[in-house]
Amino acid sequence: MTAYTKSAHDSHEQTAAHIRRIVDERIRPNAERIDEEGRFPKENLQALADEGWNSILIPKEYDGLGLDYTAFSLAAEEIGKGCPSTSLIYVMHVGAAQTVAYYGTEDQKQRWLKPVRKGAIATHSMSEKATGGHTWFNLSQAKRDGLDYVLDLEKSFTTSGGHADFYVLQTQTPGAQKPSDLSYFIVDGKDPGISAGPWEAHGVRGNQSGPLKLDNVKVPREDLLLGENKAVEIALNGVDPLYLLGIGSAWIGVAQEALAIAINRVKRTIHSDFNKSLADYQVIRQQLANAKISLSALKPWQLSLAEKYNRYEAEGRLLGELWYEGTEFKIHATEIANQVVSIAMDVTGGYGYKKGVVERLYRDVRAGLVLAPSNHLARELVGKDLVGLPPELFTAGGE
Repeated sequence: MTAYTKSAHDSHEQTAAHIRRIVDERIRPNAERIDEEGRFPKENLQALADEGWNSILIPKEYDGLGLDYTAFSLAAEEIGKGCPSTSLIYVMHVGAAQTVAYYGTEDQKQRWLKPVRKGAIATHSMSEKATGGHTWFNLSQAKRDGLDYVLDLEKSFTTSGGHADFYVLQTQTPGAQKPSDLSYFIVDGKDPGISAGPWEAHGVRGNQSGPLKLDNVKVPREDLLLGENKAVEIALNGVDPLYLLGIGSAWIGVAQEALAIAINRVKRTIHSDFNKSLADYQVIRQQLANAKISLSALKPWQLSLAEKYNRYEAEGRLLGELWYEGTEFKIHATEIANQVVSIAMDVTGGYGYKKGVVERLYRDVRAGLVLAPSNHLARELVGKDLVGLPPELFTAGGE
């Protein structure tokens, strides 16, 4: 086991290089099998844990690497190149663990964060079927059991469902006045009352984002996070901005992988009748150039946004101030990624269309458009902010 530690001389390029080695050696080789079998990529996550990358943002006193948001964004990008399912799980894991790091008690940090360094997997459980992508609205409600709580409810689209060691799960608590009065609980994934439904998806087939049922799961009061009715506040001021940066960065990686495969394919494919490669067609070169230009334009935004997160945290400012920019980045990055992978499918012709890596990436990349907040909903929230209307995030009936 080779542990990675950061010194004053380590650059973010070295961070990316460390992750890239793990991706090349241990993650990318599993991607096709994970897709074909719809199998949770436990071995990929353990490969990251073996060198500490699953605890990338966790402070060193809880056995984490204590790195910054730029390192996290680059890690998500590199993992996205190798396996989009793994990158999505990774982003959700880092976000859930960091929720505890941001807002947990000392006892919660000791109990839940230290095992992460050895491979424990965290995730969020937010959505419910009745309210869809409006993740800030839940109709489920915990029951009281003395000072403790009992969860008897069902969540939907829970990444790592049935495989997580702990869930940061949101629901109402008794006495909540409105559906956005939500509370976060840390729920032990080993509780026998937890069962996960099947995940039969078009793409990212390894992330196991099916329904999650909790049948009278008891949660001790000491695993209520921060306090009752604090979940939306917690999400806006830490978790959501991190998640938005991570998803956008991971999907940049997905697009980069597809473009690299496409370039290699068109250079190697020779038409014997004229002894010309696909790269000799101007129309193909121009499509590849469009893809490259779009990706090149995204990289400065990714890095500048990550550095803003670093600066805001250092200054003690709330990351929630960057929620809208993070949302804009997620929208644009996932849409550019879809465009780039479509170009890869187009220029590789029959090779890209048949079952294989380009076809898989074409299916995987679509998930970015609907990951909460879905791009349609997210764009509406950005638009409302631009014209001074209250966001739907805080109103029961929208407009």
